[in-house]
Amino acid sequence: MSTQYSPSAAQDEMLATFMSIGPNQAFGLQLDHADPDRVDISWTIDDRHLQTYGNVHGGVYCAVVETAGSIGAGLWYGEQGKVVGLANQTDFLRPVTRGANLTATALPVHRGRTQQLWEIRIQDESARLMAHGQLRLQNVPHSSE
Repeated sequence: MSTQYSPSAAQDEMLATFMSIGPNQAFGLQLDHADPDRVDISWTIDDRHLQTYGNVHGGVYCAVVETAGSIGAGLWYGEQGKVVGLANQTDFLRPVTRGANLTATALPVHRGRTQQLWEIRIQDESARLMAHGQLRLQNVPHSSE
């Protein structure tokens, strides 16, 4: 029997704030699903995301990998403290141009006492893999701040 995840009011507020600032807001990212075991983010490619040659800038993918993995890791670590990124390895697999609809899905690979590793797959509307990333995060307990 599975139980439905229900974020606390504080987590709901944190997620809303997180998505409304910085690159998340600037890139028009939409948080479609978030729980401690999976995060889904979607967005449509427009001029904000493109480099000189008309393809998605690799930094956009890196930012989305960081966002998706951080949300999942933070929800899993919860009230124990915060998580901070240690390493972001993102591979760009196919060129993507204006108008494409992309979805990033983050899933945990390892969640330990001190660190977490998340895999993030970025796909287009035809489920073709456009970019692949992994994000390593440090769990920082409140007492260590």
